[in-house]
Amino acid sequence: MSNIQFGKVSTSEDVNEIGKNGAFVRQQNRFTTPFGDGEGELPVEAGRYRLIWTPLCPWATRQVIAFKLLGLTDVISIGTVAPVRTENGWEFSLDEGGVDPVLGIRFLPEIYAATDPEYTGRATVPTIVDVKTKKVVNNDYHRLTNYWETVWKPFHKKGAPDLYPENLRSEIDALNEVIFHEINNGVYKAGFAKTQESYEENFHLVFNRLDRLEEHLSKNRFLFGDYITDSDIRLYVTLARFDTAYYFAFRLNQKRIRDYDNLWNYAKELYSIPAFKEATDFDAIKRGYILGDHGHNPYGILPIGPDNSVWNEPNNRSEKFGPIKFNY
Repeated sequence: MSNIQFGKVSTSEDVNEIGKNGAFVRQQNRFTTPFGDGEGELPVEAGRYRLIWTPLCPWATRQVIAFKLLGLTDVISIGTVAPVRTENGWEFSLDEGGVDPVLGIRFLPEIYAATDPEYTGRATVPTIVDVKTKKVVNNDYHRLTNYWETVWKPFHKKGAPDLYPENLRSEIDALNEVIFHEINNGVYKAGFAKTQESYEENFHLVFNRLDRLEEHLSKNRFLFGDYITDSDIRLYVTLARFDTAYYFAFRLNQKRIRDYDNLWNYAKELYSIPAFKEATDFDAIKRGYILGDHGHNPYGILPIGPDNSVWNEPNNRSEKFGPIKFNY
């Protein structure tokens, strides 16, 4: 496939996100207008927006988990790009005919260039598009789940869990920052490092935090006690990709998640919940990281393992903490 120009949009992290010292520095989000009813905010309207995601991406997957838990899948439509990113950026899945049926585009950079001809960053997932204007309105993966959990509450299904309880928000935000820098993005900082020093620094950053989380989860069912919160969604998406992709492709091979007692059983319990399981596609994860440009795999060899049927095996969390509960 020949490289196509989409204005000034970049299609690789190597263009703007690798520093002179060989460290990976993730780009800042460009489209960050919040949802709400205030002046200049994005109006909260059913049928107005489309979420673009891929089951490869952890940031995008947590949006879909939140949608399923909260009942927003009929309120905001979802478009899917294929898990292996091309030299032209994210391409819409062949399951959708290779063209998004709502937006009428083949590659995600098309709509970024149409939204802002001067935009020089990457076209990222998740992306929220206003289907009325056919423009990108938000790609702020840091805050998106919080919007679904709060200002979109009028559209929540009956009995939707409170994933972002008001009395815990400052604590959740603080933990989410740690999870992002040391786990979610920590694996990328190790995997995309261009120097041994940067790789080793972030290798230890990831495993030191995993060790601390292992200890915390020995005494707590979830990150904030008895109930699932936004933080659990954010941690889960990295745990679900670790053994299948990061262990190999990002050289994070000190331990697998299944080698931790508490982290592994915690992850399996979350996977047993339909919203988490339905948003987790291990084949897409493997293909995206191993065959895509994340994997540095010039011959396109796809590993047979690991065996992910073990995610369906029983976990010991109910035995330790009792029946699973949601905070309503």
